[in-house]
Amino acid sequence: MRARFRVLIAVACAVVVAAVGVPAFASPGAGAGGEVVSTTNLAPVASIPGAEREYRVTYLTADHYGAPTVSSGSVHLPRGPVPAGGWPVVSYAHGTVGIAEQCAPSVVGSSAAEADYLARWLARGYAVVATDYTGLGTPGPLAYLDGVAAAHNVIDMVRAARAVAPQLSSKWVVAGLSQGGQAAMLTARLATGYAPELDYRGAVALGVPSNLDRVFPLAGPGIPDLGLVGLTKFMLFTMVGLRDARPDVQVDRYLSPKGRELAELATQMCTVPFGQHVAGVSVGDLFARPLCTEEMRRALTEYLGVPTSGYDRPVFLGQGVSDLVVPIPLTLALAGELAASGTDLTFRTYAGADHLGTPAASFDDSVPFVERVLR
Repeated sequence: MRARFRVLIAVACAVVVAAVGVPAFASPGAGAGGEVVSTTNLAPVASIPGAEREYRVTYLTADHYGAPTVSSGSVHLPRGPVPAGGWPVVSYAHGTVGIAEQCAPSVVGSSAAEADYLARWLARGYAVVATDYTGLGTPGPLAYLDGVAAAHNVIDMVRAARAVAPQLSSKWVVAGLSQGGQAAMLTARLATGYAPELDYRGAVALGVPSNLDRVFPLAGPGIPDLGLVGLTKFMLFTMVGLRDARPDVQVDRYLSPKGRELAELATQMCTVPFGQHVAGVSVGDLFARPLCTEEMRRALTEYLGVPTSGYDRPVFLGQGVSDLVVPIPLTLALAGELAASGTDLTFRTYAGADHLGTPAASFDDSVPFVERVLR
């Protein structure tokens, strides 16, 4: 295990050091999303311990390019009297659950690690609102790791939640893990421009899959297993999302027959059973041609890149040292670039914490950060 981790560190560092240029991310104008389409009581399986009232909502939001779409999500209100000014809000962006519509956390519930994390925020007097992302719980494809689309979903979830529960404050922070950690970073970058009527204060981003736009172009026929946990399924989820978001790239031209077969299967099941289907399949088995073409590099940068500057509110970045889903060298590079750009950054690492262990390990550091930015 240690030898494999050293190989991952070497590969990741080499990629980051060799990368040239930083993608530019323009701030869009104010969005008009957040209008509530429907509201129902949340199913018990999706409940968060410690919530007094819970709702499932569908609401209007926008895709990567601002086109209207619909997402769903959940609203969880804490117990006790409403404080002056309303409950402060944690808008949560969840980690990978799959790309099939039936995998939405507001329908089937969150992972145990994430449910426990959200329960801790509720216990401290925060309302928790959590988008499913467009395509989970609502018709249409999920733009997996499309950070801009996910940010729109996260921000518009706050708007929708405040329409459903007027006792929510306009003060809010975003928190997210893994796929949601990337969404949290893009939310942090876009929030004040996209929803100026809200009082966005800061981000807690955990296990952020950054620099993937520099790593994924290494993929191609025959590339060996690098030892990253779940890499094959995450790569497939990304290719399916990119195929829908950028039809001009013609993703199927890059996929092998096996890759196209598994990409179709990925749209039909959630991440755990799908992981069983790709067991023993390497990233190299998915592709018929390398991804290092100029068109693919540009598309991946636009689709899943994480900006390293332009943040106007503080960012808390947490990373487990033993994380083999998002290896720490990629996050170290992100933290260095954020600091160099002048971002108000709090960066913490957690010895012994793996990917799903990072939320619990980081919580005691996240609380004073959130309390500070809300003051």
